[in-house]
Amino acid sequence: MHIPSCESQSVELLDFDEALRLSGRGDSYDRDVWLYVPDFYTEYRYILGTRGENPLICIGINPSTAEPGALDNTLKSVARIAAGNGFDSWIMFNVYAQRATRPDDMDRSCNARLHRENMRAFEYVLSQVGEGVRPAVWAAWGAIIEKRPYLPDCVRDMVEIGERHGADWLCAGAVSKKGHPHHPLYLRKDEQVRPFDVTAYLNTMS
Repeated sequence: MHIPSCESQSVELLDFDEALRLSGRGDSYDRDVWLYVPDFYTEYRYILGTRGENPLICIGINPSTAEPGALDNTLKSVARIAAGNGFDSWIMFNVYAQRATRPDDMDRSCNARLHRENMRAFEYVLSQVGEGVRPAVWAAWGAIIEKRPYLPDCVRDMVEIGERHGADWLCAGAVSKKGHPHHPLYLRKDEQVRPFDVTAYLNTMS
């Protein structure tokens, strides 16, 4: 369980570029296998995943406690779905970078700086996909997106970034009555990803 110690506006943040530059200095995980930024446990997380040319980029709402070698059940499911759909790696990304096991503990208002750096991280993730490969972005946030009014706007920024990189948006499992894409938990291990019209979905939330 991770309960934020304070609103993220009060936390000393590393900019994404600086966090990336400093990552992998220690021996707590294999940098050739894992992508983890920042590479220490703190109140926020930009990226957690494995390295490859064709990753499945899973988008949740916000990170919890997972770290390299210590995946939670959500991340274990993400890894299984990625492998089962023929991807050589996976990356867990989030609409908002603040760690909070319970979404009700998230910032009441959007931390503009944290969001900006999170979007820089998203741009980096998409740019690292192998040449000739369209980034595969799996919308997987469930109804949690309703927890804060700023979250759909964060997704809209991600869609704009994705358009610049030719991203394909996907979902897995049944969508909710409101159209929310299924959360990774409780999906069959052989669940197949399929196209997801994220723009049409966001238009229903305006």
